Amino acid sequence: MTWLADPVTLIPTPNASLAETTERSMADALRTVALSMAHKAQGNDAGLAEVGLAVGMADAATVLWSGFHRFDSADPHWPDRDRFVLSPGYGAPLLYALLHLTEHDGMDAATLTTHREIDSSAAGHPDFKLHPAIEATTGPLGQGLGMAVGMALAERLLAARFGKSLVDHRTWVIATLGDLMEGVSHEAASLAGHLRLEKLVVLLEDDTGCEDYSSALAGPDDALRRFAALGWATRTLDAHDPVALASALSLSARSRKPTLIACRTALGRGWIGRPVDPGAAKRWADVGHGGTSARRAWLKRLTHHPQRAEFERVMAGRLPEGWADSLAAFKASLPSDRRPASTRDSAERLLETLAPSFPELVGGQTELGPASGLPVRPGSFSGRQVHYGPREHGMAACLNGLALHGGLLPYAIAPLAATDSMRPALRLSAMMGLRAIHVATHDSIGLGAAGAAYQPVEQLAGLRAIPNLLVLRPADSIEAAECCELAVRRTEGPTMLVLSEQPLPTIRFDAGENRSARGAYVLAEANGPRAATLVATGSEVALALAARERLGAEGIAVAVVSMPAWGLFARAEPATRAAVLGSAPRFGIEAACGFGWERWLGEDGVFLGLSSFGASGPAEALFRHFNLTPESVAIAVKRRLTRP
Repeated sequence: MTWLADPVTLIPTPNASLAETTERSMADALRTVALSMAHKAQGNDAGLAEVGLAVGMADAATVLWSGFHRFDSADPHWPDRDRFVLSPGYGAPLLYALLHLTEHDGMDAATLTTHREIDSSAAGHPDFKLHPAIEATTGPLGQGLGMAVGMALAERLLAARFGKSLVDHRTWVIATLGDLMEGVSHEAASLAGHLRLEKLVVLLEDDTGCEDYSSALAGPDDALRRFAALGWATRTLDAHDPVALASALSLSARSRKPTLIACRTALGRGWIGRPVDPGAAKRWADVGHGGTSARRAWLKRLTHHPQRAEFERVMAGRLPEGWADSLAAFKASLPSDRRPASTRDSAERLLETLAPSFPELVGGQTELGPASGLPVRPGSFSGRQVHYGPREHGMAACLNGLALHGGLLPYAIAPLAATDSMRPALRLSAMMGLRAIHVATHDSIGLGAAGAAYQPVEQLAGLRAIPNLLVLRPADSIEAAECCELAVRRTEGPTMLVLSEQPLPTIRFDAGENRSARGAYVLAEANGPRAATLVATGSEVALALAARERLGAEGIAVAVVSMPAWGLFARAEPATRAAVLGSAPRFGIEAACGFGWERWLGEDGVFLGLSSFGASGPAEALFRHFNLTPESVAIAVKRRLTRP
């Protein structure tokens, strides 16, 4: 039943004839519902941006949803539906009103009255987990547009694999000038233009005419010229002219480029506050079920399609048969190959090994060097490797869109220091619980001569602080394989593999149980009652083992614990954690800052790592400079044990 709330009166329209059209009455209904939500939730403090978006873009949203956006409210998860992303999350009432009027279950009148309340499906910003028709959690500006680029790329990749009979849909975005000012939108738009993602269309709320309130106050930015330079088709029109809007959207369907349509808005133009017209409500309900016939036709095609089983498997996120055999064979080969290898190299070799039996695995990197596998090229999507270039933030947002779309398991490679640029997208990925794999390389001062600006020190602590982001830092090739397995199997959120660039010695020679899945484990027990426990991650585990040997030669029995996954170890039973860490003094060893280590070391523990940024020099010299050597660790242990 349509919500007939008291209207919020706005500036009267100067164009009475346009208000009589079908589109106008539907747009008025959309405005009434959206603005009444905002008014009830915030009273007289309803945000101008939230209200302005609903007023200004209701006409454009009406034309889009009633004539072009293909969906069926009876099945919000229909795989070949169009995707719609409201990039400015503060405009959530516009999206909720659309879902309400098109009769989506779970967005009824009672739900709308709980806008901005705890546990409401109509949260303050659209939340992917709260309603099946919300395609993405959009909060920080620009993120929605970045994710939409990933969705459009996913559609092209899957269409190349399964054909147009199963995959043939578009991605629609409503964005603001604020979205386009964010750096992530530039990076993502540049990628979309380069790859010619022709099924991506952005409707831009262009409020430059509203000088008192518009984004123009932040400075000049000719978005259309910028996007045209990035390879987009661009148009400008009156946001309140449904005929022009329909014409532009029709042209976008024939474009060979992604399209940006700037919709010039005027505050309050085109509407006088009034109750919802019952006729408009009925037309909106018809829109909600307008895609039923297309969905049923698609289901018939799926029934008879030779790739039906495989399509259903990848869309359900089920792992392919045989991939575990490839993994086991790779792990079994590692103990016999004792040559030092970087954990980055080991992980990349494993991913290459899995690729033939894992067709939904789609990779990418920010580095400009060659990538393994067939690359994705402009207008050609049969490859599985995306050259993102140095667009770290756009890449992370794109990965979110690839994961949200379904049917793919995306991973991407970037230096660990670059995760500072990716953090907003990583945070949203963890918030949504997306299945995406980030491979962070150059993980410490082991990078060497490049200098402090490129050596990550504080990044590990920052990433570990993000809820639901699983951070894994393996110590050798076997742990790297185990951590890759954990990343592939994980379905409840993203994973960050933190990998070394410098070669590391093999410290494990058992390839059976995945010991990294414990989070932390005793790699080498003390030869006698523990005098101390050395807890290390990544490249510093080998250092801890060497220190153990040194101390053992002096009669000091020390255990070494490898801790590749803080997050997993935190979930272990207290008794299990106590057995691993022991009661003797603990020493944390990591070539990074010590923030957070106190959780594992206790009050009497000692952290051996960095308390400053790195420096320029050979890796071996840097480890000596920062007292991260077996000798310095042994000295620190003896000093602590002899302290009164």
